[in-house]
Amino acid sequence: MTLQQVLTEALEDEYKACAMYRKVIDKFGPVRPFVNIMEAEERHIAALIPLFEQYDIPIPEDIWSSRLQAPDTLREACQAGVDAEIENMAMYQRLLAATQEVDVSRVLSNLQAASKDNHLPAFERCLERGEGYGQTEHRGKNARARKGRHGK
Repeated sequence: MTLQQVLTEALEDEYKACAMYRKVIDKFGPVRPFVNIMEAEERHIAALIPLFEQYDIPIPEDIWSSRLQAPDTLREACQAGVDAEIENMAMYQRLLAATQEVDVSRVLSNLQAASKDNHLPAFERCLERGEGYGQTEHRGKNARARKGRHGK
């Protein structure tokens, strides 16, 4: 695998994840964990772009927003997030094995760790919350408790 192939696959995956999470937000509103993880995916894209520039590799265009649709339910979206993060971790393991560049390996390792340590657990919690998941970002941690107390 060439460095261009490694970086392109990583960037395409981040583009795809960001586009999917944006579609979920567009359909269901600013729900957790999609808002936070979409912002993280944007940071991941920003971490990869300088590597393309440094190694004089053309930056692929982001074409994913027109190719994806949000799942029918938030539960399905959470499950899709779990599945995507598991696939993402495996992809980064494969890409790490294919690169010798220390700076590229460092970025890919950081992105893999974000999937494993942050994104996957957030989507798993999303599934565990069942029908109470998907709080909007602006309501905060105690939104369900407040809702229950006021009977609304």
